[in-house]
Amino acid sequence: MTKKGSIFKTIAGYFNQHPMGVLGWFWVTLMPPLGSLVFLWNYQILEGIRLDSALNLLIYTGIAGLMMGLAFLPTTFIAPASGFFFGWIAFPFLVIAYALATILGYKLGQKANASLLEVLFIKHPQLKEELEARKSKEMNLIFFVRISPIIPFAVSNFLFASMKIPLKKVLIFGILGMLPRTFIAFGTGVFANSFLGAKESLSSPVQWGIGFALLIIGVFGIYQYIKKKPKSA
Repeated sequence: MTKKGSIFKTIAGYFNQHPMGVLGWFWVTLMPPLGSLVFLWNYQILEGIRLDSALNLLIYTGIAGLMMGLAFLPTTFIAPASGFFFGWIAFPFLVIAYALATILGYKLGQKANASLLEVLFIKHPQLKEELEARKSKEMNLIFFVRISPIIPFAVSNFLFASMKIPLKKVLIFGILGMLPRTFIAFGTGVFANSFLGAKESLSSPVQWGIGFALLIIGVFGIYQYIKKKPKSA
């Protein structure tokens, strides 16, 4: 069996030689919370924006896609803010923005971790066999990672890119996995009396219950991907 410790040592060695990879992972992990704080201080800027033309909808989609794709803001801020300030008209364009953000984040993840998997395969050939054996379950992994409320969107883009899962799969099954949480967060924003009220509502007991249920679903699905198939007799 491949020793987990040795794999971690290989990853550490790879990042010692590829500092941009380390910077990328730090960015997608730390930047969204920092961006959230900045947004909370300046969210009033959205009050004067109206999505009343095709151009404005196009600009909204592009900016939302860039903010999420470059990890400046987490999806948990974009969705309720869009619902509160723009209403249901923004929802389909938010989904398009998710697709754009996925492509951007995935491509950046590819650049940051271009040869990580090859390095792992050279030193741990059994890992390649294990990933190949799970090829047919990649769509399940994508769906359940996206539906889980504890795995950030930007981090998962880097994860899928590092695993070299095809972008087409990430787009299709990733968006399907994100829709439940996105719809709930967006709807919370639509029916809120204020944006800060919408954020507080996302921490209500009902929302915690929904989040916990999605977490259980996500963990179960990821476990189904990770667990080994029983060997044939």
